[in-house]
Amino acid sequence: MTDDTKFPNETYKDTVLEPLFDHSKQIFAPYHHRVNLAHCVMLVEQGILSENQGSTILNALSEIDDELDLDNLIYTGEVEDYFFYVEGELIKRIGIELAGRLHTGRSRNDIDHTIFKMRLMDLSVSLLSDLNQLISTLIMTANQGKSTIVLAYTHGQPAQPTTWGHYLGALIEVLQRDHARISLGLETVDLCPMGAAAITTTGFDINRERMAQLLGFKGPLENSYGCISSCDYITGLYSALKVMFLNIGRFVQDMAVWSSFEVAHLYVPNEFVQISSIMPQKRNPVPIEHMRLMASLSSGHCDTIINSMHNTPFTDMNDSETEVQSAGHSAFKSGSRLLRLLNDFIGAVEINQDNVAKHIGQSCATITELADSLARMEQLSFKITHEIAADMAKAAIKAKISLEDFDYKTFKSLFKKHVKRDPNISAEQLKQIASPEHFIAVRARTGGPALIAFEDSLTKYTSLAIAQSEGNVAFIERVLAAKNILSSRINSIKAQN
Repeated sequence: MTDDTKFPNETYKDTVLEPLFDHSKQIFAPYHHRVNLAHCVMLVEQGILSENQGSTILNALSEIDDELDLDNLIYTGEVEDYFFYVEGELIKRIGIELAGRLHTGRSRNDIDHTIFKMRLMDLSVSLLSDLNQLISTLIMTANQGKSTIVLAYTHGQPAQPTTWGHYLGALIEVLQRDHARISLGLETVDLCPMGAAAITTTGFDINRERMAQLLGFKGPLENSYGCISSCDYITGLYSALKVMFLNIGRFVQDMAVWSSFEVAHLYVPNEFVQISSIMPQKRNPVPIEHMRLMASLSSGHCDTIINSMHNTPFTDMNDSETEVQSAGHSAFKSGSRLLRLLNDFIGAVEINQDNVAKHIGQSCATITELADSLARMEQLSFKITHEIAADMAKAAIKAKISLEDFDYKTFKSLFKKHVKRDPNISAEQLKQIASPEHFIAVRARTGGPALIAFEDSLTKYTSLAIAQSEGNVAFIERVLAAKNILSSRINSIKAQN
């Protein structure tokens, strides 16, 4: 067959090659440059390149990096992709014989997944820093609110009193588990594919461990086929991110309900309130809606990446490469905005304690503890005291009074109806066991809202937050140290020429 067509097809160029080239130059160029430098250093150290050869290549790579005007670099179709563009520039400077030696023992396959991972590492540690800050703010706010009573809901209805701190403690625990899940996903990202070459490594005496060290990875990813075919470093990390965004979205939805006019348990200060263009009375806590949207969008970005891997072959493929990698970065961008906004928001809002107290009274939310206390104080089964309490709740709601204001004579009558004797507790005791303060104070079991129990929880949250933050800092320091090691070796090799 005679084929006189010339690569690339114009439409293929416009719809695929040019966008991929733009993604590479905008996002991955610095990582590509570091991989080139590190690979050259490793080849010199392994004796595959002489120091003079390595020095010439390193100087030329530095010249290319200094002279490249990435903003104005236009894809022309003369080369297939950014890799070949840089290689072409290197050949122009030092000739094909020496420039071609840089690619010894490697492939675009292992280069691509390495630079994708390096970018994900940078994005992840930045996001984890934002998450650490949010957790710190939540711990501080929970400590300040450890005695501030709120009304907890189940199935959209008033349930039981707890504290603002205790409620936030649930979110703190969830986010700390999210931190652990993201860190676990990051462990696979933190393994270097360099040296896998196309699929099966190479016959050249390269040093995969050294490449991993020079690029800031924990070590090499073991199986060379898996280095270029397994994409669980993508699906694992984005799955963990998605879970976090879902968790935060649920919390934000509570804030929307709590700040509504009808509930009004949460006061949102003016700095987070927008007005209506036509209704002068409106106080719209619009940032809550934006946070809910950011959580949903971020979750959707994660889905895009995870679903793109569905039913793809277990081999090297474009489905897991530049285009989908770039799309996934949107999850980090919107996710960071969400974490930063929620951090400031949660540190500024206040609980409307008057409304909370009113609704606790109206809903008889302390009735569970009243039944519990009667069982303990009167030596009765919970089943019987539950029936007494249920009758009291019906009577209180009908009379539109709180349990704390319940008529003692009516209580005695209801008690006697079920137990066939008078109660032993006094009117003062009845008022006490019906109060939200008593309800919370006796719930001193592990994880409960009572002050002694919750302060123990806060200590644990704080200790874990410090450890997670230190782990993130250590990760960043390792990557920075690798950059310094690479820079030092480059300078050392250049000095030999």
